[in-house]
Order: sequence, then C-alpha cells, then structure tokens
Amino acid sequence: MCVIWGIPYLLIRVAVREVSPAMLVFVRSGAAALALLPLAAARDELVPVLRRWAPLLAFAMIEIAIPWILLSSAERRVSSSLAALLIAATPFVGVALAAATRGERFGTRRLGGLLVGIVGVGAIVGLDISHTSKVGLAEMAGVVVGYATGPWLLHRYLDDLPSLGVIAASLTISALVYAPIAAFQIPSAVPSGRVLASIVVLAAVCTAIAFVLFFQLIAEAGPVRATVITYVNPAVAAILGVAVLSERFTVGMGAGFVLVLAGSVIATARARQTVVAEP
Repeated sequence: MCVIWGIPYLLIRVAVREVSPAMLVFVRSGAAALALLPLAAARDELVPVLRRWAPLLAFAMIEIAIPWILLSSAERRVSSSLAALLIAATPFVGVALAAATRGERFGTRRLGGLLVGIVGVGAIVGLDISHTSKVGLAEMAGVVVGYATGPWLLHRYLDDLPSLGVIAASLTISALVYAPIAAFQIPSAVPSGRVLASIVVLAAVCTAIAFVLFFQLIAEAGPVRATVITYVNPAVAAILGVAVLSERFTVGMGAGFVLVLAGSVIATARARQTVVAEP
C-alpha cells in the first residue's frame, strides 16, 4: 500500500502534461467505478449506501472530486515531490477539525506538535517561495483540507455502511460530475504511450485495486495500524519524483518532511490514561 499510494503523484505529473485535470479525474474515477461497482453490487453493498445519499454526496465531493481536481491542477505548477510532501500535513487539519467539532482539549502536547509540523511545512516549501507557484500551493492546501475532512465525514455519517459500497458509489458520483466537463476537453491528438500507461495504472492499480487491498488491510490490521502507510507514501513519491522525473530535492524538503512526521505523531498521539486495577 505504501508503494501503490506513493506512485500516483508521479503518474499524475506525467498525465497532466497531455491531458486536462478534469479529463484525468473523469477517466480515473470512471474506470475504477466500473471495476468496483459489480463487486459492490454482488455483495449487496450499494442499496444501503444510496439510501444515505446526502452525506454520501458530501463525502464524494470532499474526499474525491474536489481534491483530485486540485491535485491534478497543482501538479501542473509544482513538482510531484513537493506535492506529496505537503500531503503529509493532512493529520494537522484532522487534529484541528477534531478539536473544533468534538470539543477535544487542545493541550500543550498537541499545540507543540502542530508548531513542529508548521515549521516542517515551511522547510518543505522553502523560506524563499518566490520560485514556487502560489496558485499551486493554494491548490495543495485545498487538497490537504479535503483529505482531512473526508475521513471525518466518513466516520461521522457513513461509518456503519459497507466500505466498498461507499467507495464505489463515491467514485461513480465523481465520474458523473466530471463527465460533461471532460466531454469538452478531449485531447486533439492521442496521448503518448507514457501518458496512457500512467492513466491505466492510476485508475486500475492506484484506485480500484488499491481500495480493495486497503479494505483487506483494515480487516487484517485494524483501522489505526492501517493508517501508518500515510506516513510513508510521501517519501515513496518524493523518491520516485527525483529518480524518474529528475525533480529537485533540497535538504530543507528532507528535514521538513521529518519535522512534519514528528509533529504528526506528537499531535495525533493519544494521551496516556492511568489504569486502576480492580481490587
């Protein structure tokens, strides 16, 4: 899973050179939906999900449709390595969201973790951002917010529904949203083999197969341990960006990534509770 969800940044960077972001999102979500819908229908997991259409629509837009278009657009302006490393800041938004909605205490430990993470994000971007696209950074900020808010919506409103049905339906909604836009953005020429291969791998491996494997991972290791992969994905993406696309990787990006990981661990760690033994 660390590899499968670490390579989409590279594939998106390659694909958007010849395909519009909307077309890429449409093909990716549509192809994955076609693969997962029959499986979800065979398990009778679609009807219960569709009955709760309002939160499902909100989840599909916030977790898939909006972040994917922003990420695809951002990777036209920033490197795949930078985009992936910035995604590592997602847990900070999740912590802030939990504190705001659940009334959780924002103690010294969490505040310290957030401060460490902010310093790390600053190091990743660089103190001198004059050569970094401001639009691209703003789009990445939107991706981070979406990736943090989506799981919160899922846990609060859709947690009791079949996971495969939720994902299959969400991908279908995303494809339907971008279908009319993609219809007017069909490439004038057939994309190169490299781009076509990137789109196929992105849709089949990094979306359809990835979600099925992730559900199996959750069943095997539990939801908490399964999320550990989110700390490794950006590193895989950064390595691929440098090795395959010859992207620039600075000492600040490496040090910043370490600080972001440290801050995430500090900010999201559960407080220790004293256990009193029964007499």
